[in-house]
Amino acid sequence: MSIQKVLIANRGEIAVRIIKTLQRLGIESVIVYHAVDAKTPAVQMADKKVELLGDLPVSAYLDMEQIIQACKDMDADAVHPGFGFLSENAEFATRVADNDIIFIGPSAEVINLMGNKVRARSFCIEHGFSIAPSVVDEGDDKAFISRAEEIGVPLLIKAAAGGGGKGMQIVRDPAKLEESIALARGEALRSFGDSLVYAERFVDSPRHIEVQILADKHGNVLHLNERECSIQRRFQKVIEEAPSATLTPEQREEICNTAVAIAAKAGYENAGTVEFIYAPNGEFYFLEMNTRIQVEHPITEMITGVDLVEEQIKVAEGQHLSHKQSDIPLNGHAIEVRLYAEDADNDFTPATGPLLKYQLPEDLARIENGFFEGQLVSSAFDPMLSKIIVHGQNREEATEKMIEALKQSTVLGVTSNRDFLIRALGHAAYKNGDTHTGFIAEHAESLKRPVLQEEQLKLLLGLAAMSNRDFNDTTVQPQEPHITIGNWRYL
Repeated sequence: MSIQKVLIANRGEIAVRIIKTLQRLGIESVIVYHAVDAKTPAVQMADKKVELLGDLPVSAYLDMEQIIQACKDMDADAVHPGFGFLSENAEFATRVADNDIIFIGPSAEVINLMGNKVRARSFCIEHGFSIAPSVVDEGDDKAFISRAEEIGVPLLIKAAAGGGGKGMQIVRDPAKLEESIALARGEALRSFGDSLVYAERFVDSPRHIEVQILADKHGNVLHLNERECSIQRRFQKVIEEAPSATLTPEQREEICNTAVAIAAKAGYENAGTVEFIYAPNGEFYFLEMNTRIQVEHPITEMITGVDLVEEQIKVAEGQHLSHKQSDIPLNGHAIEVRLYAEDADNDFTPATGPLLKYQLPEDLARIENGFFEGQLVSSAFDPMLSKIIVHGQNREEATEKMIEALKQSTVLGVTSNRDFLIRALGHAAYKNGDTHTGFIAEHAESLKRPVLQEEQLKLLLGLAAMSNRDFNDTTVQPQEPHITIGNWRYL
């Protein structure tokens, strides 16, 4: 079946990304949106638009009834869920299919199995894939806490549904275990509508390695190499790169083949990501599977030349994969940074305000952007403004390109992490490839904004004042009574 019209059940930069591929393929796009997003690029770009009603913006994008009705009203024959929101919701995938609409993603059965971290881990244990010691919340608080204590600290409490760092707590003090479980449950319920959590052994200073896979409805599964996403804050990725700076060809083959084997065993279809924790001793174990497209998918596209959204659509139509494993290259090195509206020097606190000046270097980098200049950045959603992606022949070249791209990026009116990203990319440990999930915490002091000396501050304040027209008019231009004397001089 050929897909003619796709409704995008998402917002922001991923909606823009999907629309671009739909435009290239000649497929009509429909976007659903909450009123706060009415003036965003995605809404302006889409062929058709449907407003979602809801007091809370996030709840509108989680409203299955409204979204499915929008599909019917617009005669959309397929839905692309992007990432987040309903992308890993098995019930949504089921209801979409029950209404004879194509869900561009894996089947509800596979989402139910692999999109739920608890079931996915049980599946991996059953089939001999290694995971970290863990225990699942089965409704008995005392039993759950007792079994978690047996594993020992440090522990990581995680939401069973969804990802993106939501519903996660590190526990290093056994006395704070119960409190951390409650916090994780609450955030999981708010973010995914499911409060189920589990606890696993937390590995200090691991690398976060993930493998992009593609699978069709005919049993073909392949990988598109790995990504390293170790630079994180609050369990959310900040800098991603492909390939990993540390894996040998033999290690790459082993971890990628493991990802393919997991997906094949699960009967997976469409695009997905198998994530691993890579310990300092070289051992790795299954972390989770994201049954959707990832935020960081562009770096895989940059090193392979494969349009993952196009492949998602083809698989959903029932086509065979466009590539064989032997066709997938590993070309150079790609880096992506997430440009956030946040104060990196104040515990990465989200920032709000108008984008008074917002310019990104589209001539230097691939830009995945969800905002226009002048738009208001609110607290309703994740604070990511855009993604900046560069490609180089090697890691050093890619890093230099990214630093230059960031230096040529302008974000005024709202605080951003631009300068923090420049400092992180220029850090000696990053340049040496010495990255792990505790990178930001370990180098917190050296990653702080440099403190200006008094003379530097005076100079900058002076330059700022001199560039202000109102200041110049009162201090440099002639004042009364001299301004009315006219053009005469004393001889």
